[in-house]
Amino acid sequence: MSNTQLVIGMPAGSLADPNRGGNLLTLLKNAGFVSKGYDQGGPTKFPLNAVLMGWDGRPQEFGSQLAIEEVDIAIGGDDWIQERVLEFKYEYHQDIQLEKVLSLGRGNVRIVIIVNPIEAGKFFDDYLRDLLSKKPLVTMVSEMPYLALDWFKQRIAKLGFEQSHGGYSVQKFKTPPKIDAGIVIYETWGKTEAKVVNGSVDFGMEITQSGSALRNYGLQIGEDVLHSETGIWANASIRSHPEKYELAKMFLLNIYGALFAENKVLLLFNAPKNNVQPVLDYLSQNNLFADEPTMNEGVNFTEFSVQMDTKDPKLPIARVRYELLKLGATGIETIPLDSCIPSIDAIGF
Repeated sequence: MSNTQLVIGMPAGSLADPNRGGNLLTLLKNAGFVSKGYDQGGPTKFPLNAVLMGWDGRPQEFGSQLAIEEVDIAIGGDDWIQERVLEFKYEYHQDIQLEKVLSLGRGNVRIVIIVNPIEAGKFFDDYLRDLLSKKPLVTMVSEMPYLALDWFKQRIAKLGFEQSHGGYSVQKFKTPPKIDAGIVIYETWGKTEAKVVNGSVDFGMEITQSGSALRNYGLQIGEDVLHSETGIWANASIRSHPEKYELAKMFLLNIYGALFAENKVLLLFNAPKNNVQPVLDYLSQNNLFADEPTMNEGVNFTEFSVQMDTKDPKLPIARVRYELLKLGATGIETIPLDSCIPSIDAIGF
């Protein structure tokens, strides 16, 4: 038997807390991957799946670990993965091919540019153009300095300041500038808002959900840079390792099944033979089956099973059960679904 294992980057933080975030523990369990140790700070183990190995780490680091194939796949945010991709590009002149293979629909945040209030009647482009015209060296602060740098390079190209402000330096807050012209981006470990509002830098890039903290500081959002969410990422080279690739597909399909089943239930009920056609008509009119309904024929009754979304406001489950009862259905059972995998082609990986 092969000793190959799939090494999975398991993110420390809110996803590891069963009372916060998207509750990754429950998602893994519903997918068939019961974990042990993850919610206690590690080490993460998968006692029922010896082919899986958990590598506990920070989402900020997984992009680099994927790039050097220290982990095979990793669970992390779009923002931090992209930050590492851009760091490799700007600092090490390497293009790394990382692929988002599955969205988890959790951890939604915005990456935005923040400034002190702009003069009434002016747009952010006006503010930035004025600033670049007056200052040969501008300063910025961000927890994601390479995302900030990539954004800045795009902006100066659009505004026509590539020649005068093309130089850059990424350094710790607040070390002496290494350059005389261009942009100095200070890497920070939080409280970006305070550094902007107190005038320590010209502007910043911040991670936000609602924007309430920014409003509390009296800051303005100049523009949105990126909308980020948690997903599963892989190094594209995993396809050249057949055993790991098969394990990755197995893992992803089962995670997809758990995601697809969220908020879905299975309705099981019986219908007397003379009530089958009205029930079929009702199910068809409300699109409650795809190609054909699932039916088990008995002598006097037919058993139906119907999958439903419990959060569909157009077709509330309570109404459906009531209307089925009126059509002669009996013994309606509602069963929560842990997993539902439509087919082996459910993921494009």
